[in-house]
Amino acid sequence: MGTEEILRLTVAALMARTGERQTDLAAGIGQAQTQVSRKQSGRAHWSLEDVDLLAAHYRLHPLDLLAGPTHAAGVLHGSVSSLQPAGAPSLPAAIERTAPAVTVVPDEAAHALAAVERERPSPPADLIRTSRTPSAPVPPERPTAAPAAGLCVLCGQPAQHELDGFPQHLTAEECAEAVAAAGTPQAPASAPAAEEAPAPVAPVAGPSPVAEPSVAPVAPVAPVAPVAPAEPVAATGPVVPDTPAASAEPVAAAAPAAPAGPRRNAPGYASGTLVEQISGRVHEVLAACSGDLEAAQADLIKMAIPDVMALLKASRVGGRYEHSEFPPTQEILRKKSQKGADEIWEGRPKWRNPELFAAAKRGEEIEVTALDMNAAYLSALKCWLPIGQLREDTSGVHDPKKAGVHLITPADWNHPDLPNPLGNRMEPGELWVSESTLRLLLDCARQGLTGAPLIHRSLVSGASEALLEKLRRALAESRKTALAEGDEVTVAYVKAMYSKFVSTIGESSANRELRRPDWMHIIRAKAFANLWMKAHKAHKAGLQVVEISGTDELHVVGDWRPVFPEGRDLNQVKEKNTYILGGKH
Repeated sequence: MGTEEILRLTVAALMARTGERQTDLAAGIGQAQTQVSRKQSGRAHWSLEDVDLLAAHYRLHPLDLLAGPTHAAGVLHGSVSSLQPAGAPSLPAAIERTAPAVTVVPDEAAHALAAVERERPSPPADLIRTSRTPSAPVPPERPTAAPAAGLCVLCGQPAQHELDGFPQHLTAEECAEAVAAAGTPQAPASAPAAEEAPAPVAPVAGPSPVAEPSVAPVAPVAPVAPVAPAEPVAATGPVVPDTPAASAEPVAAAAPAAPAGPRRNAPGYASGTLVEQISGRVHEVLAACSGDLEAAQADLIKMAIPDVMALLKASRVGGRYEHSEFPPTQEILRKKSQKGADEIWEGRPKWRNPELFAAAKRGEEIEVTALDMNAAYLSALKCWLPIGQLREDTSGVHDPKKAGVHLITPADWNHPDLPNPLGNRMEPGELWVSESTLRLLLDCARQGLTGAPLIHRSLVSGASEALLEKLRRALAESRKTALAEGDEVTVAYVKAMYSKFVSTIGESSANRELRRPDWMHIIRAKAFANLWMKAHKAHKAGLQVVEISGTDELHVVGDWRPVFPEGRDLNQVKEKNTYILGGKH
């Protein structure tokens, strides 16, 4: 690990320890917040002059900053009132009450930093105490229905589960219920969720990592003991999937059992700000084109890529972590040539029912209906996506809380009346598949349709199914409203945004704000998996599946309307045409 990377980790650790935002640090060293953000994300460099400014700001020797985050946190002492948030205790008191000491490290660098820190002396004994001070007694333990794995790193109450080796409740609702049962408020987080997020008005239900763009979630060395609500706690806890309830606006802690924000399935769940951003852009372009619908639609489609990236950033404000925007690309995800492909098999379907086509050749007439799935890629944005840099896992076991790409040997498929979930792959042996395809194969195995695939090797990261959920809902709500109003300009604009987002986040020069080829493959494979599941649903309902192809075409024989709702909404299908297969003509 280079010196500058160690410096970035040290700055992140000190910001978390002191409860600073990037704006606070920028003001302290006489720079703009955007400059600090770029330097912390690696898009700009910290200079030697910056090291002197940082050292003066934190009242440390410059060499302390370059010795690593654990060392810097160990020598950080002395009350620096200018670094403390309003109402927070002095820095020595905050360090005294935070037990055990925590090194805040971005997920991508956790393993490398561990190797560096093994060569360094241990921090002072007063920073690694595991007992609390007399002024803040530990609440008495309560009996639980099952043996507890330990105290949850999010709420400080007993938890029966572990994630990445740390006791933790699996959802924000479980944390809230545990706190309500204990009759004690949850510990507030001292670090902000994101630089652009509004200042919270009440403690949130879980800790928030320091938010610097393009830096992965923080990873703790040890869980933090529960503390009193008035005391800040260092940002800790393993990466957990972000859910709409967890990433909604903070609510008052007086009713911890109530979920923060609207319910997942409540009407209008999509952010009104994002929807207004979409409609505002349409009105702006229409006005610039003097109401010329054709010209406005062409201009909006040209703006689709930067506009959808702006929506993505806006949708992540207030999130519990920052996803990596430009992680190192694994070799299997690199194109072999400019027009070539990488090694990931997406499971694109291209299948025809051999029995029905054989009957058609014999002269039988079969009436077929071609169905079209609506906005396939928009629906596919709801999928498990890796948050940080992909790391190798050779355990051969699929972790449902992680996502990435996997080298597998699939089991045989012995259902001639159903398409293979792998698509039209004919070559036997090992192949690389994305997260969506692997989850589909595992689901087929659970249903007894085939055997479980053999996993040889995985490249994965902590994952979330809701990473793009706010963006997806905003686009879906705008599309639905536009369809109801007959606004085809907005429909075309929304379609351009989600389709171009998926096609350009790989190795494309058209989008320079995000490079995640793993996301591209996972989203595309999810669209293909959704189509396969529609075919399986039709088959179980008694329809005959004739053909399945592309991302949105399903051809069936029989009355399909009791099986699928008809319309143009995301959960509906529409009839493209009917035709006769076979016969004498």
